[in-house]
Amino acid sequence: MLSKIKWHLLGVCCTLFLFSEAKAQLSASTYSALGVGEFNYSGLTQNQAMGGLGISFGTGWSANVVNPALQTRNTIFNFQTALNYKRINASNGQETSDVDGGGLSYIALSLPFKPGKFAVGMGLNQVSSVNYDLQINSLANGGEFNSTNNIIGDGGISEAYLSTGFLLAKNLSLGIHASYLFGSTIRTNRLSIFDENGTQVGGTSEYYERLTVSDVALKAGAHYYFQMGESSNLHLGAIYQHFGEVNGKAFAKLAAFGQASDPDTDGDLIANDEKGNIYIPNRYGFGVSYEKINKYVVGLEGQYQDFGDFRDFLGNPLQLRETVKLGLGFQMVPDFASVDSRIKRSTFRFGLEYIKTPYYLNQTNINDLGINFGASIPVNQLSLMNLAVKVGQRGTTSAGLIRENYVNFTFGFSLNDNSWFYKQVFQ
Repeated sequence: MLSKIKWHLLGVCCTLFLFSEAKAQLSASTYSALGVGEFNYSGLTQNQAMGGLGISFGTGWSANVVNPALQTRNTIFNFQTALNYKRINASNGQETSDVDGGGLSYIALSLPFKPGKFAVGMGLNQVSSVNYDLQINSLANGGEFNSTNNIIGDGGISEAYLSTGFLLAKNLSLGIHASYLFGSTIRTNRLSIFDENGTQVGGTSEYYERLTVSDVALKAGAHYYFQMGESSNLHLGAIYQHFGEVNGKAFAKLAAFGQASDPDTDGDLIANDEKGNIYIPNRYGFGVSYEKINKYVVGLEGQYQDFGDFRDFLGNPLQLRETVKLGLGFQMVPDFASVDSRIKRSTFRFGLEYIKTPYYLNQTNINDLGINFGASIPVNQLSLMNLAVKVGQRGTTSAGLIRENYVNFTFGFSLNDNSWFYKQVFQ
């Protein structure tokens, strides 16, 4: 079933209108034009509702892609997927626009071969995304002509992963998450020249660039918890993800409009599937959570990735900086044992999420601050309907930049079954 639906995951994107000082822009985010796009730090639906919390705490009712060591918490078979919808209001301080979009977010599967001791996970997820469409008008040839540049980017890096978590010693779990990275980022720049009467001078030229990646990455995780009493635990978690030099190939060509993507047409062929790599810095994460069993959880986590070390396909740095993500999350269950009320058995979540992005423009750091909330509602004895909402703001209108006010909805479900890996007692 995974092979039939993995291609739908690649269609996850949001088409959003932005404005520059020159003219309107169309994009998931203006800032995804830099580097290899925006990275996903917030995990699955249940993690997103808690500010991305997932390094130090996991639940047995949902998969965990943030820390593979926490897969030992999965004591039942779990299949999880979700849809994403995003709406953004973007402004440069003078003009604003509202646009929305969405798609399938992820697919995750958890198989507890030895419940509580050894579990395996697999699925498809998005590592980074690029989606922007910019239009810039300017004067050319000393003001004699007007030029229009349409700069478009789309794609990103996805992963097909296989992970495992195992209990190494009492209260101590370790995990490995192995990813096959794949995907393409396509960028085009179309230039048109117009005279003072608005008549096009010559034809439209197009620069086309395609970077395709194909490589592996590894993530290691650890989790330990202290018993604070009969019904409470203190959880500690850590992750380390290695990317390094990610192999790929590049195609680039300058030609007339509509001809640049074809290597056999007229034009200047700059690179024809030339092999090389990009350098993606490694990621570190730490977290601590306090759990009152079947009552509530509160946790604080951080992640770090220094994009100052990033290198593009030509080996050039892009004036990026370090990324710092902080998440504060909380969840509670009103009455875990309630028989008559699904609401009382539901899990409610809340979180705060701060991201210092790697983008540094016009001597300004681009920061992202969001408020998260959501819930997991039982639909039968074991399976859940999951919801997460994030309301946030990214960037600023100062220094000629863009401020994005957004709301993001993630809606999905967890199909759970406790009959796969347990021996039947009664026939």
